Amino acid sequence: MSKPAPQLLPPRRKSPAGGASGEENEMIAAERDRTHEQSGTGIRRATGRDYDEWFALLDRWGVPGRPYRAIADWLEGEYDLSSWWAQKLIVEYEQARGLRPPGVRPGGTFTVGTSKTVKVSVERLYDAVVDPEERERWLPGIVMRDRTSRPLRSARFDWSDDGTRVSVTFEAKGDAKSQLALEHERLPDLETAQQTKAFWRERLTALKAELEKHRE
Repeated sequence: MSKPAPQLLPPRRKSPAGGASGEENEMIAAERDRTHEQSGTGIRRATGRDYDEWFALLDRWGVPGRPYRAIADWLEGEYDLSSWWAQKLIVEYEQARGLRPPGVRPGGTFTVGTSKTVKVSVERLYDAVVDPEERERWLPGIVMRDRTSRPLRSARFDWSDDGTRVSVTFEAKGDAKSQLALEHERLPDLETAQQTKAFWRERLTALKAELEKHRE
């Protein structure tokens, strides 16, 4: 009989004013600065403008208070942006203006991700994640229900009964080294996202230790 999933994430604690805490605001600002710096050249190549130019246009048009779909339609219609670049630009703008914390999706939920390289074959790593008995060794007491999978490439799961989902991709790095990248989607708020990211970092470290202990 499967064990019930533990209460992994406690209820969100709000700051006295009802908004983000000082620590959360510092994290948001740091993440925003890193993202802006790393991807600035890519958007100019793809759209002909850098972030500062796009942000100035969005400021003049008046984004705050408008629904996501209206902003996306304006960018796609007036400037011939693809839906992908429109979404990315909206997210970057709202993060830069303090309207959206990093990691939040257009629907208001959060996604977090982490990765780990392990000194085993991709076949061994894949089995350790998708086989329930193998998974119990490094993720004890957790119920994840299979959704879809592509052998040795990817797997998707429903996480417990809370409506969130876990996606994992796998990549061979040689005969005896491989990497997995994991995303946990549909998280309800920033605090839950922070706690979930820390949880997965700790669990993937446990996975690495378990597999390399019995390395082929």
